[in-house]
Amino acid sequence: MTEAVERESMEYDVVIVGGGPAGLAAAIRLKQLAEKAGTEVSVAVLEKGSEVGAHILSGAVLDPKALNELIPDWKEQGAPLETPVTRDKFLILGPMGELDLPMFIMPPFMHNHGCYIGSLANVTRWLGGQAETLGVEIYPGFAASELVFREDGSVKGVVVGVVGIGKDGHHKGDYQPGMELHGKYVFIAEGVRGSLAKQLEAKFDLRAGKEPQKFGIGIKELWQVPDANFKPGLVQHTTGWPLDSKTGGGSFMYHFGDNYVSIGYVVHLNYKNPWLSPFDEFQRFKHHPSVLPYLEGGRRIAYGARAITEGGWQSIPKLTFPGGVLIGCSAGFVNVPRIKGSHNAMKTGMLAAEEAFTALQAGREGDELTGYTTAFEQSWVARELKVVRNAKPLLSKFGTFLGIALGGFDMWCTHLLGGFSFFGTIKHGKTDAASTGLAKDYPQLAYPKPDGVISFDKLSSVFLSATNHEEDQPAHLTLKDPSVPINVNLPLYGEPARLYCPAGVYEVLYDEAGNNPKFQINAQNCVHCKTCDIKDPSQNIVWTTPEGGGGPNYPNM
Repeated sequence: MTEAVERESMEYDVVIVGGGPAGLAAAIRLKQLAEKAGTEVSVAVLEKGSEVGAHILSGAVLDPKALNELIPDWKEQGAPLETPVTRDKFLILGPMGELDLPMFIMPPFMHNHGCYIGSLANVTRWLGGQAETLGVEIYPGFAASELVFREDGSVKGVVVGVVGIGKDGHHKGDYQPGMELHGKYVFIAEGVRGSLAKQLEAKFDLRAGKEPQKFGIGIKELWQVPDANFKPGLVQHTTGWPLDSKTGGGSFMYHFGDNYVSIGYVVHLNYKNPWLSPFDEFQRFKHHPSVLPYLEGGRRIAYGARAITEGGWQSIPKLTFPGGVLIGCSAGFVNVPRIKGSHNAMKTGMLAAEEAFTALQAGREGDELTGYTTAFEQSWVARELKVVRNAKPLLSKFGTFLGIALGGFDMWCTHLLGGFSFFGTIKHGKTDAASTGLAKDYPQLAYPKPDGVISFDKLSSVFLSATNHEEDQPAHLTLKDPSVPINVNLPLYGEPARLYCPAGVYEVLYDEAGNNPKFQINAQNCVHCKTCDIKDPSQNIVWTTPEGGGGPNYPNM
């Protein structure tokens, strides 16, 4: 909204935007420090999902390293991590066969023993309960839609709870202008490609001197399978088929809980062929003979998708700005070879909390928490990301097979040599959007029709994500130039939005004669994966937060 709006405000010591692992770990740590010091710190956590955990999706094999530090007795406290990893497999797939790589050839940190399989959404819900017990105020269904600044330009807070605006901008009967939540410090923990983080990166030039952030799209299903197919504690990762050797990506499959199989596919978004559909590659993958036997006779019970930060060490932006910090996937701390980031997200939230608490005790507010950057650079998170910093660019440059070999060699060397790499630090170069090739230069891909048993279509999948949005609201998916999809993207790239979106949000429609193409946005389907905001080759699509509570409602994901 551009007009001046009168809003009430609430004051806190720390306002945290995002109720994921990073935001909740930060909130818990702040309260723990205050309790230990015998003082009070007011903390608010804003969550755009209908409840804490509603928008959380991950594999997930959780390294408990950060959780052990935050809540040492998490097992006694009932954290929903009950399935330890018992078997670790890594396969390279061909069209009909597999090569089982022995785990001993991989660096020790690539092994998953000591980790736990579970639902990150449920772990997040549990963390939310822990935070509330300590006195953290959590506001689910409250989307932070705008930043609020002090007169000196520092971040003062955010606007939340704006509802009741129609598609055409008029105020409906249930209109609420929202509130301003002010914090002495504001933590941005929106997750991947958050709209506020994008604004802050631009305003404070946080990406200066950094490599472009890189991304993947992760598509996941949750199955419940017969006893004969269930292997509790099994962790299986694959690369190779169905992707070609020049397209990065791979699968995960984890067995846990009540005969649950968490299965998914990640495609690196720097792929070149604009005809590629990550969703359909995943559906095809499930029919491979190394995968199908685990799913036969089972039932798919949930579906979801979201982008993953993959840039690693080279792409981490400046972490502080006047009045606040970036934590978790808002900055991008995922360890790509390990396919893990939750432990790093939690730890960065804890580090930021410790620095903010020190500042609050000293009577400061609105300044830059530069000590957070120092603490991060000295932490095990930084050491972990430095060791694997070249794995992604080597894979991108040399393809799957040579890239894996060179990446493994480099990771062993950096692990044994204390962070030294013979490659130095390799740059990523292009953004994922700029990596997209022209349609004329690549073959169109024909995907098998889903059988409705193992493979499925997008719309039936979105149904399982329990996605819902208030229809009469301003579009949260907007085009900078409405003419670009048909006049630019369609002739040059085949309009890849209709293919890279895993939820059927984008369509190109034609009249009965097959002429007059029209670009249609089905925003109601959006699962908030942010892939469109990242991969659109013209960078014409902008994702912003819809009304609070909209989007998916992931169970056990």
